[in-house]
Amino acid sequence: MHPQIDARTLKTWSHDGAELALLDVREHGQYGESHLFYATPLPYSALETEVARLVPRRSTRTVVYDDAGETTGVAQRAAARLAALGYDEVSVLRGGAQGWTAAGYPLFAGVNLPSKTFGELAERVYHTPRVSADQLSAMLERGEPVVVLDGRPVNEFRKMNIPTAICCPNGELPYRIRQLVPDDATPIVINCAGRTRSIIGAQTLINLGLPNPIYALENGTQGWYLADHDLEHGGLRRYEDASGSAALKEQAVALARRFEVPFVDADTVARWADDPRRTLFLCDVRTPEEFECGSLPGARHTPGGQLMQATDQFVGVRGARLVLLDSDGVRAPAVASWLRQMGHDASVLVDGLDSGLAIAPAAMPEPPPLATIGAQALANLLRDGAAAVLDLRSSMQFRAAHIAGARWAIRPRLNDALAGETRQVVLVADQPQVAGWAAASDWPASLPAPVLLEGGMKAWADAGLPIEQSPALPADAECIDFLFFVHDRHDGNKEAARRYLAWETGLVAKLDAQELATFRLPETQLRHDTEHRSSAVKLSGAGVD
Repeated sequence: MHPQIDARTLKTWSHDGAELALLDVREHGQYGESHLFYATPLPYSALETEVARLVPRRSTRTVVYDDAGETTGVAQRAAARLAALGYDEVSVLRGGAQGWTAAGYPLFAGVNLPSKTFGELAERVYHTPRVSADQLSAMLERGEPVVVLDGRPVNEFRKMNIPTAICCPNGELPYRIRQLVPDDATPIVINCAGRTRSIIGAQTLINLGLPNPIYALENGTQGWYLADHDLEHGGLRRYEDASGSAALKEQAVALARRFEVPFVDADTVARWADDPRRTLFLCDVRTPEEFECGSLPGARHTPGGQLMQATDQFVGVRGARLVLLDSDGVRAPAVASWLRQMGHDASVLVDGLDSGLAIAPAAMPEPPPLATIGAQALANLLRDGAAAVLDLRSSMQFRAAHIAGARWAIRPRLNDALAGETRQVVLVADQPQVAGWAAASDWPASLPAPVLLEGGMKAWADAGLPIEQSPALPADAECIDFLFFVHDRHDGNKEAARRYLAWETGLVAKLDAQELATFRLPETQLRHDTEHRSSAVKLSGAGVD
């Protein structure tokens, strides 16, 4: 059994200034229902495929947790797997999430908590101007020359958008805004699906000194929908790939220096990469298309808007060094200015893509290869009753389409899914590595080694073989990989949207003084908020969900 630490020790570690990887190894739906504020989601089902990306330095102080911290639970299994991969400073939170609440500390629902809480704080500190859905709708109906920019990535924009909106992710705004809004008078409204990216996008342009009237759309597309305005779906309006401009470079650099962002050269970053005591993330904040055309050796694609919005999905080590790069000198400084305010040790690489920097990427472990079987050969085995199919894809993919007769399974529950099985088991997976690691570390010794369907569900469908749908199976309670709390708000459920917005605006009130103090927003207002919250905590005690 791996070493355990108690909740109060973890609370101390969370604020002692040293690097810490706090990993919630439950599945995504479980994590999203309630988790620790600073936790990074790293589901056990994807542990080996994601850990090197999130925690590249294997001597990082690391804590894993699950629901209850039981000796046979997922956290202990995850700790053992991390040790096998060479992580040598791993502890398990005693009692898991339950132990955390028993010690008087709160749990939080939702995802990307630090980033979204920061957005709420930023609105309070900067007093970001906003317009309501009704106000914007009236402006559009009157034909006023307002430009609506959607600060989300393209894939989110296509799900739903405000009429007339143009997709321009927040990280691209400083680089694209002069082409999208070439004059200084046209009002600009930034929106997202909820609140955070609307606020941060609008405030980015304000902080850069644009003279235009700039507003955040209050409550984003959810607010628009709740006000009974129609959304568009499948939108294609977006910035042009070649539309970038370095016109705001001077302002972006000045903004970064305002928040004490260091500008570091390639030699400095190369030395940092060799530092055995610190973790380094080299972050290319440009678009996916630009990154695919080439980046620096060792750099990872971390699109700027999402790096601010979902930092915990890219960086699994609090206190790590983040070095941002671009090709224009505009995007990296603007994004870094926000990351510094969020409390991260963020710097900008001088000369960016032209710096000549090259560092070794973190090695990604590979599982032992599985034997494979073709779609028609599997169909023959199933016809003869000689095989069982276990589908390791997401629960929502399984509901939408799966091999007739297949069972859905997820790695933490493999033993339950295989109970009583004696036939040859064939695995279906989008990522062969996910199936490979499950087979290598969690497969019952009583069963023969599984084989993998070559080409996955696509190969099966392309062969014209039988496919089933099961909209209610697995049952909602079994879909531990899916967070209904987040998705229902976009599926016509107004009450879910209202609950989500209430959750988002209520985040700041749940923070204690230490958590508030990790943010580095302009001092006067934040100090007031910190002192106010500290007094409230002393009077009422820490809350627990």
